[in-house]
Amino acid sequence: MIIKTVNGNHPQIPEDCFIAENATIVGDVVMGNECSVWFNTVIRGDVNFIKMGNKVNVQDGAVIHATYKTSPTTIGSNVSIGHNAIVHGCTIQDNVLIGMGSIVMDDCVVESNTIIAAGAVVSKNTRVESGSIYAGIPAKKIKDISPELTKGEIERIANNYVMYSSWFKE
Repeated sequence: MIIKTVNGNHPQIPEDCFIAENATIVGDVVMGNECSVWFNTVIRGDVNFIKMGNKVNVQDGAVIHATYKTSPTTIGSNVSIGHNAIVHGCTIQDNVLIGMGSIVMDDCVVESNTIIAAGAVVSKNTRVESGSIYAGIPAKKIKDISPELTKGEIERIANNYVMYSSWFKE
């Protein structure tokens, strides 16, 4: 793994987090407990801060970055960021699934209990309303999420990634 200090900012990673051997985390990055950062992932807190809550999993090939002086990235708890997703200079609240290959752009707010579908592009300044699924390019609301889907998918995936990461700590 590459963990680098940039401009005096060193990533803060609790001991119970899993970081894959070829993940890169640099600069002003603060992670909560039970997070996992998977293979070929880049979390670049060089131009602005990145703050993550507890039980965040950043899956293979994902990129988290920010925009210089204007748009940091804040991610809540119980968030799954799918394979090859890009999360850039935005706010992701709690209990969110960011689908594989999706892009969330600068100054977006993804409210709690939402799903961004695989391949969706959430364009700059979009507010994703709580309890909904957004899909497409540009991403638009396609339906509401039932409480069962929130528990069945969002929580299940976040909990599974805590379990998967334990396999690599043995």
